[in-house]
Amino acid sequence: MAITKDMLISEILREKADAGEILMRFGMGCVGCPSSQMETLEQAAMVHGLDLEKLLEALNK
Repeated sequence: MAITKDMLISEILREKADAGEILMRFGMGCVGCPSSQMETLEQAAMVHGLDLEKLLEALNK
């Protein structure tokens, strides 16, 4: 399953075993925070000032 910008962080963490590690590497240290679980990847990237395309590329490798 491809990871998309519209997926919730919680979905991504369930679908991809190493997603938490990848998100943390990009600076999303709050992946365990309850409120982050209801954010889309796009929203989280925007809040953290991350390059969404690079993040998607890493998650989909």
